[in-house]
Amino acid sequence: MTAKTSYQPGEPTWIDLATPNMDATIAFYAGLFGWKAGEDAGEEFGGYRMLTKDGKNVAGVMPVMYPGQPTVWSCYVSVDDADKTTALVTENGGNVFAAPMDVADNGRMAVFADPSGAAFGVWQPHQHIGAELIDEEGTLSWIELSTRAQDKVLPFYESVFGWQPKVQEGYTEFQLGGRSVAGCMDMPPTMPEQMPSYWMPYFDAQNPGAMAEKAASLGGTVVVPQTDMGGVRFSVVQDPNGSTFGLLNSNP
Repeated sequence: MTAKTSYQPGEPTWIDLATPNMDATIAFYAGLFGWKAGEDAGEEFGGYRMLTKDGKNVAGVMPVMYPGQPTVWSCYVSVDDADKTTALVTENGGNVFAAPMDVADNGRMAVFADPSGAAFGVWQPHQHIGAELIDEEGTLSWIELSTRAQDKVLPFYESVFGWQPKVQEGYTEFQLGGRSVAGCMDMPPTMPEQMPSYWMPYFDAQNPGAMAEKAASLGGTVVVPQTDMGGVRFSVVQDPNGSTFGLLNSNP
């Protein structure tokens, strides 16, 4: 377990989910991870709700804003200046989806796409630091990029976040100060050509296979059954609305 009170710039800090069915989504993750949903933040914040575990913020959930909006998990990285990060993104071949904006006194955010089209967000913290609990069963433990253009995205993230790529056979780890903070892999050739590059969160699971089966019993879908690879054990599942995430035991 890691209780967090701050994040270093360049560390993954937060995840949230846009969903067409708030009640069913909250019930699914409550059943799977034991999360509880906070009060609706109101129309000003688009109906955003905090999800907590043991009383600590671990993720966010909100209704989709427009028809056809993807129901996906979004991953955010901590920065000390969202505006400067925006300049770095555009200078290095990325695109701005949402320019920096203040979220009341919680912090400042922006949303971008890297040169391969993968969407990601940044969070400049004020009162809200991001996830207050990580690396515990049912909380965020890793984020991973699937892309068709590692040659473009590795230098991009190095320039934007200072991530140093540790390239290994079949997998790349992004490192910050010598510590791995995120992963990157080539998108499998079996994926449809229209499937864009994407970031995906992994949640800590002592037994990924059993938790994947539990997700299926709650209406989810097992996409990748429990697999051992590179010294870790993982599964990949989708919630009932099709949002994909991983379950990870990094020390099986």
